Amino acid sequence: MIPGNAFASHKTIAEAVDPELFSARLTPHRSLNRTGFVVLMVAVCAISFIGGIASLIMGAWPVLGFFGLDALAIYWAFKVNFRRARAYEEVSITLTELRLRRVSHRGHVMEWRFNPLWVKLDQVSHEEFGVENLYLVARGQRVAIASFLGPDEKASFAKALMAGLQAARRGPAYNPM
Repeated sequence: MIPGNAFASHKTIAEAVDPELFSARLTPHRSLNRTGFVVLMVAVCAISFIGGIASLIMGAWPVLGFFGLDALAIYWAFKVNFRRARAYEEVSITLTELRLRRVSHRGHVMEWRFNPLWVKLDQVSHEEFGVENLYLVARGQRVAIASFLGPDEKASFAKALMAGLQAARRGPAYNPM
Protein backbone atom coordinates (compact mmCIF):
# COMPACT_ATOMS: atom_id res chain seq x y z
CA MET A 1 0.00 0.00 0.00
CA ILE A 2 1.38 3.40 -1.01
CA PRO A 3 0.86 6.31 1.39
CA GLY A 4 -1.21 9.21 0.03
CA ASN A 5 1.63 11.74 0.16
CA ALA A 6 4.26 9.50 -1.44
CA PHE A 7 3.86 11.30 -4.75
CA ALA A 8 4.75 14.86 -3.77
CA SER A 9 4.83 17.30 -6.66
CA HIS A 10 8.14 18.70 -7.90
CA LYS A 11 7.00 22.23 -7.06
CA THR A 12 6.43 21.29 -3.42
CA ILE A 13 9.90 19.74 -3.21
CA ALA A 14 11.46 22.75 -4.95
CA GLU A 15 9.67 25.14 -2.60
CA ALA A 16 11.02 23.23 0.39
CA VAL A 17 14.57 23.51 -0.95
CA ASP A 18 14.28 27.09 -2.26
CA PRO A 19 11.32 28.83 -0.57
CA GLU A 20 9.68 31.86 -2.14
CA LEU A 21 10.59 34.96 -0.13
CA PHE A 22 8.68 37.55 -2.14
CA SER A 23 6.05 37.37 -4.83
CA ALA A 24 4.02 40.10 -6.52
CA ARG A 25 1.80 40.36 -9.56
CA LEU A 26 1.56 43.91 -10.89
CA THR A 27 -1.36 44.87 -13.10
CA PRO A 28 -2.34 48.20 -14.66
CA HIS A 29 -5.05 50.10 -12.81
CA ARG A 30 -8.38 50.51 -14.54
CA SER A 31 -11.00 52.61 -12.76
CA LEU A 32 -13.95 51.40 -14.85
CA ASN A 33 -15.10 47.79 -14.55
CA ARG A 34 -17.26 45.88 -17.05
CA THR A 35 -20.54 46.87 -15.39
CA GLY A 36 -19.54 50.54 -15.41
CA PHE A 37 -18.61 50.20 -19.07
CA VAL A 38 -22.04 48.82 -19.97
CA VAL A 39 -23.80 51.60 -18.03
CA LEU A 40 -21.60 54.25 -19.68
CA MET A 41 -22.19 52.85 -23.17
CA VAL A 42 -25.98 52.71 -22.61
CA ALA A 43 -25.92 56.36 -21.49
CA VAL A 44 -23.71 57.44 -24.44
CA CYS A 45 -25.88 55.57 -26.93
CA ALA A 46 -29.09 57.00 -25.43
CA ILE A 47 -27.75 60.57 -25.54
CA SER A 48 -26.44 60.06 -29.08
CA PHE A 49 -29.77 58.59 -30.22
CA ILE A 50 -31.83 61.38 -28.64
CA GLY A 51 -29.49 64.06 -30.03
CA GLY A 52 -29.50 62.41 -33.44
CA ILE A 53 -33.30 62.15 -33.59
CA ALA A 54 -33.63 65.79 -32.48
CA SER A 55 -31.22 66.82 -35.24
CA LEU A 56 -33.14 64.69 -37.76
CA ILE A 57 -36.44 66.35 -36.78
CA MET A 58 -34.84 69.80 -37.22
CA GLY A 59 -33.68 68.82 -40.69
CA ALA A 60 -29.98 68.28 -39.96
CA TRP A 61 -30.05 64.59 -40.92
CA PRO A 62 -26.23 64.18 -41.39
CA VAL A 63 -25.72 64.88 -37.67
CA LEU A 64 -27.42 61.55 -36.87
CA GLY A 65 -24.49 59.69 -38.48
CA PHE A 66 -21.92 61.71 -36.58
CA PHE A 67 -23.62 60.91 -33.27
CA GLY A 68 -23.37 57.23 -34.22
CA LEU A 69 -19.69 57.60 -35.08
CA ASP A 70 -19.02 59.27 -31.73
CA ALA A 71 -20.62 56.38 -29.85
CA LEU A 72 -18.65 53.88 -31.96
CA ALA A 73 -15.37 55.74 -31.29
CA ILE A 74 -16.01 55.74 -27.52
CA TYR A 75 -16.82 52.01 -27.62
CA TRP A 76 -13.64 51.24 -29.59
CA ALA A 77 -11.46 53.34 -27.24
CA PHE A 78 -12.72 51.48 -24.18
CA LYS A 79 -12.26 48.10 -25.85
CA VAL A 80 -8.62 48.99 -26.58
CA ASN A 81 -8.24 50.15 -22.97
CA PHE A 82 -9.66 46.87 -21.60
CA ARG A 83 -7.43 44.86 -23.93
CA ARG A 84 -4.35 46.71 -22.68
CA ALA A 85 -5.36 45.93 -19.09
CA ARG A 86 -4.46 42.27 -19.72
CA ALA A 87 -0.76 43.11 -19.35
CA TYR A 88 0.97 42.22 -16.09
CA GLU A 89 4.34 41.68 -14.44
CA GLU A 90 5.21 38.94 -11.98
CA VAL A 91 8.18 39.30 -9.65
CA SER A 92 9.34 36.50 -7.38
CA ILE A 93 12.37 36.12 -5.18
CA THR A 94 13.78 32.90 -3.78
CA LEU A 95 17.13 32.33 -2.10
CA THR A 96 18.78 31.61 -5.44
CA GLU A 97 16.80 33.59 -8.02
CA LEU A 98 14.96 36.81 -8.72
CA ARG A 99 12.55 36.22 -11.59
CA LEU A 100 10.79 38.97 -13.53
CA ARG A 101 8.13 37.81 -15.96
CA ARG A 102 6.43 40.43 -18.14
CA VAL A 103 3.37 39.52 -20.20
CA SER A 104 2.10 42.07 -22.72
CA HIS A 105 -1.56 42.65 -23.51
CA ARG A 106 -1.07 40.51 -26.62
CA GLY A 107 0.30 37.59 -24.61
CA HIS A 108 3.99 38.04 -25.48
CA VAL A 109 6.14 36.84 -22.59
CA MET A 110 9.55 38.19 -21.62
CA GLU A 111 11.41 36.76 -18.69
CA TRP A 112 14.56 37.76 -16.82
CA ARG A 113 16.34 35.77 -14.12
CA PHE A 114 18.89 37.29 -11.79
CA ASN A 115 20.92 36.19 -8.80
CA PRO A 116 19.31 38.12 -5.90
CA LEU A 117 22.71 38.58 -4.26
CA TRP A 118 23.88 40.76 -7.15
CA VAL A 119 20.71 42.66 -8.06
CA LYS A 120 20.47 46.34 -7.27
CA LEU A 121 17.17 48.20 -7.28
CA ASP A 122 17.68 51.60 -8.88
CA GLN A 123 15.07 54.31 -8.24
CA VAL A 124 14.69 57.50 -10.24
CA SER A 125 12.83 60.02 -8.10
CA HIS A 126 11.56 63.50 -8.73
CA GLU A 127 11.55 66.00 -5.88
CA GLU A 128 7.93 66.97 -6.44
CA PHE A 129 6.34 63.84 -7.92
CA GLY A 130 8.10 61.01 -6.06
CA VAL A 131 9.38 57.75 -7.55
CA GLU A 132 9.17 57.96 -11.34
CA ASN A 133 11.05 54.84 -12.46
CA LEU A 134 12.31 51.59 -10.98
CA TYR A 135 15.04 49.46 -12.52
CA LEU A 136 16.60 46.10 -11.70
CA VAL A 137 20.32 46.34 -12.38
CA ALA A 138 22.58 43.28 -12.59
CA ARG A 139 25.26 41.87 -14.89
CA GLY A 140 25.28 44.98 -17.04
CA GLN A 141 21.52 44.77 -17.61
CA ARG A 142 19.08 47.47 -16.60
CA VAL A 143 15.46 46.34 -16.76
CA ALA A 144 12.56 48.71 -16.08
CA ILE A 145 9.99 47.36 -13.66
CA ALA A 146 6.52 48.44 -12.47
CA SER A 147 6.23 51.08 -15.18
CA PHE A 148 2.43 51.29 -15.01
CA LEU A 149 2.26 51.94 -11.27
CA GLY A 150 1.81 55.41 -9.81
CA PRO A 151 4.56 57.13 -7.78
CA ASP A 152 3.19 56.10 -4.37
CA GLU A 153 2.60 52.53 -5.53
CA LYS A 154 6.15 52.39 -6.94
CA ALA A 155 7.58 53.56 -3.62
CA SER A 156 5.59 50.94 -1.71
CA PHE A 157 6.55 48.21 -4.17
CA ALA A 158 10.23 49.24 -4.02
CA LYS A 159 10.18 48.98 -0.23
CA ALA A 160 8.63 45.49 -0.34
CA LEU A 161 11.02 44.35 -3.09
CA MET A 162 14.03 45.59 -1.11
CA ALA A 163 12.80 43.63 1.92
CA GLY A 164 12.60 40.51 -0.27
CA LEU A 165 16.10 41.10 -1.64
CA GLN A 166 17.48 41.61 1.87
CA ALA A 167 15.85 38.36 3.01
CA ALA A 168 17.51 36.54 0.10
CA ARG A 169 20.87 38.09 0.98
CA ARG A 170 20.54 36.97 4.63
CA GLY A 171 20.20 33.40 3.40
CA PRO A 172 18.20 30.51 4.73
CA ALA A 173 17.03 30.51 8.31
CA TYR A 174 17.62 27.16 9.94
CA ASN A 175 15.47 26.18 12.88
CA PRO A 176 16.93 23.08 14.53
CA MET A 177 13.86 22.85 16.84
